[in-house]
Amino acid sequence: MRNLLMTVSYDGTEYFGFQTQPDGNTVQDHLEAAILGLTGEVVKIHGSGRTDAGVHAREQPFHVHTESKIPVDRWRMALNGRLPADIRVTDVQEVPLSFHARRSAKRKTYRFSINANRVPDVFNRRYQVHHPGQLNVENMQEGLKYLIGTHDYTSFASRHSTKASHVRTIYEAWIELDRSGNYSGSHEQGVIHIFMTGSGFLQHMVRIIVGTLLQVGEGKRKPEDMKKILEAQDRAAAGPTAESKGLMLWEVLYEQTDLTAGDLTELNNYET
Repeated sequence: MRNLLMTVSYDGTEYFGFQTQPDGNTVQDHLEAAILGLTGEVVKIHGSGRTDAGVHAREQPFHVHTESKIPVDRWRMALNGRLPADIRVTDVQEVPLSFHARRSAKRKTYRFSINANRVPDVFNRRYQVHHPGQLNVENMQEGLKYLIGTHDYTSFASRHSTKASHVRTIYEAWIELDRSGNYSGSHEQGVIHIFMTGSGFLQHMVRIIVGTLLQVGEGKRKPEDMKKILEAQDRAAAGPTAESKGLMLWEVLYEQTDLTAGDLTELNNYET
């Protein structure tokens, strides 16, 4: 038995999230079908976490147990040849059997992108939420600071959350303003990228934070209101849930010791 850690990148527009759903078309479904086609094994992959319908991933790790002797360096090309064009395996490595893509994760980073120009970018419309009104980015950045640390994020969690605890840690949170794609001669705001790195995130947590920050940017709330909302521990205190298409799982980090396996000698007698 081998344990393979793979990283997948996908455009989530056409999918009902990463994890298998009873009646949904998910990224996990396609990955498991590709592995079945390659090895003949019926497997269940384990992702670093879930993503909502329509959410994208730049780097989403998952692990899978396999009896296959296919060398590590053959998996990526073999699977990509069996996957839809909007799902791509970008990296494969062998890890200890004790490694778990979700439980072993130490830091997760999400990015949410808001196109604040009057005219949306037709080429990135699937990955950005369009907000043509003027936003106070400085106030949004100030409000974001109140969420850094270890807190109960009930106010920013879906009412349908089934987690026993809503305590999480946000290590870093920042905003980057990108004007590089602005049309020539325009004086528009550009694209606002909101990054959050934490120990883990609750259902809809990033999207609710962003929806509330947009109200801060619009002047409907003050930056310090974010602290009051957090302390309320009440979903009704926060703003709306932002659209899923602006959200991207940016990266997931692990301790190097968790990735170190014993004898990982590849078997080179496999032919594609």
